[in-house]
Amino acid sequence: MRTPYRGPLRAVILDWAGTTVDFGSLAPVAVLQELFLKHGIPISIGEARRGMGLLKKDHIRSILAQPRILDAWTAARGRPPAEPDVERLFAEFTPRQIVTMAEHSDVIPGVPAAIAEMRRRGLRIGSTTGYTRAMLDSILPRAAAAGYAPDASVTPDETGAGRPAPWMCYLNMQRLGVFPPAACVKIGDTPADIHEGQNAGMWTIGVIDSGNEIGLSPAAWNKLDPAEQTALRTVARQTLLAAGADFTVDTLSGIAPILDEIERIRL
Repeated sequence: MRTPYRGPLRAVILDWAGTTVDFGSLAPVAVLQELFLKHGIPISIGEARRGMGLLKKDHIRSILAQPRILDAWTAARGRPPAEPDVERLFAEFTPRQIVTMAEHSDVIPGVPAAIAEMRRRGLRIGSTTGYTRAMLDSILPRAAAAGYAPDASVTPDETGAGRPAPWMCYLNMQRLGVFPPAACVKIGDTPADIHEGQNAGMWTIGVIDSGNEIGLSPAAWNKLDPAEQTALRTVARQTLLAAGADFTVDTLSGIAPILDEIERIRL
């Protein structure tokens, strides 16, 4: 039997789109819809959002596996989609995604203050993503200029696999010089984020308002009345808790009480 870890939290590993930048996780959806329409298979916003948080090649693969889209592709081409189709779609997706990310990479309000609070607690800040290194590098300077610059960032192409594998979390730990996993908290807005953190042996927190499970722009979200916002939050929270999140938070602005609770439970 191993002695449970009772030390302090040492690091937070954050997702990007929908958690720290790109309120509503809009950039991937727009490009995926554009991409599939170009190939004669229109997809809905909901279909584009399924699989969000995965490495974008895996995300495309998961979209093609959805029954309606699989049937439409097969009917149009006389055969089901194969791996060369995935590779071709991903090759087309990448440059367009980098362009679109420039339009949807604003740091989410409250994130810089939340990061400052984490640093005040002595936490290192890491990050994982479904974006490739080329995609992420296109927004790092803009995020830094707006007040968000993690101590480490890891992409799936640097580890050989994306979520739900834990490898990006582990490489963050190595680069940050922190261990064990129980000293770390993984925060993200998708079930894939939660599964990644679980598989890494970390605490997990799901982000609601700005995330993929609600998927609205700031303007659209702010137009809703409080009852509508509450209803959407309830569904999103249930989804992330069902995925195994230890906690959920409406926005990162509310992270301090949850970190306090984790410290209380652990100690």
